[in-house]
Amino acid sequence: MRKITITTRTAQQTLSGWVKYKGNPVLGGQYGTCFDVSVLKDGDLYRMWVSWRPKASVALVESRDGLNWSAPEVVLGPNKKSGWEENINRPVILKKDTTYHMWYTGQTKDRSWIGYATSPDGVSWKRMSDNPVLSPETTWEKAAVMCPHVIWDEQDSLWKMWYSSGEQYEPDAIGHATSKDGLRWNKYKANPIFMPEPENEWEKCKVTACQVEKRTGWYIMFYIGFRDVHYAQIGLARSRNGLSHWQRHSQNPILSPAEGHWDADACYKPCAIYDEELGLWKLWYNGRREKLEQIGLATHRGERLWPELRTGDIKSGRGE
Repeated sequence: MRKITITTRTAQQTLSGWVKYKGNPVLGGQYGTCFDVSVLKDGDLYRMWVSWRPKASVALVESRDGLNWSAPEVVLGPNKKSGWEENINRPVILKKDTTYHMWYTGQTKDRSWIGYATSPDGVSWKRMSDNPVLSPETTWEKAAVMCPHVIWDEQDSLWKMWYSSGEQYEPDAIGHATSKDGLRWNKYKANPIFMPEPENEWEKCKVTACQVEKRTGWYIMFYIGFRDVHYAQIGLARSRNGLSHWQRHSQNPILSPAEGHWDADACYKPCAIYDEELGLWKLWYNGRREKLEQIGLATHRGERLWPELRTGDIKSGRGE
């Protein structure tokens, strides 16, 4: 079993305390492009649902340590008869009570939508609707809604979704929607709620594909920032209400491409979990070098992402 090794090489570490795992990538290579993952800690097992490009599907891999993963197994594949699911990818998975919930992106050549499925075990999935549960409808959404991230807000008794929208190749900004049943969604009237910051060179082009965690008093967002459509890095922001007045982390970007490495051209789609036993944040992401995307791991020692925030305050919205 491989251990997580902290290295001080400049290419691997950032000022914000995030360190790339020395043995990266942890998934990809022989399996082809693997990208945009969703990870749950299910008991003592890590379960990762991964977008598997060669199969145009969502696949499941499992691990005891978050480093050594099983071979991908397709759990939700394309449904070309539907007219909107030629490719299936970019999922988010939550476990609420005894049911697994998946929101995913369905794509054709030039458009993207969001669908919804449930499962008793995370392997056998049932689509809850023949139609998308979220579609591009407004001017800013252009041709695509994709990259859903959803939490269950116990306090408000609502599913809350942050999604990316805009261009098909890479969306432009992040919107918000809420639902009581996971099927019927109400989009926030003031969308988009998170947009590129022109004054920040690293994210002046696009911001997309976020993960949002609810904490006491804060919504914490991990997100992708694009300097241009081909060069991406990962940042952190926070908001009191998850909708407005977002504060970027002062040491953004927290994760950047490393020249000459497997992630030399882009760092995409963060998915982070805090491991209380190890006192360590674990953040999986997909890195790209030329056309190949693979999955890597970065870690952050200690609970605090901002000095005044502790993970003891976390309300993850996963219903566990």
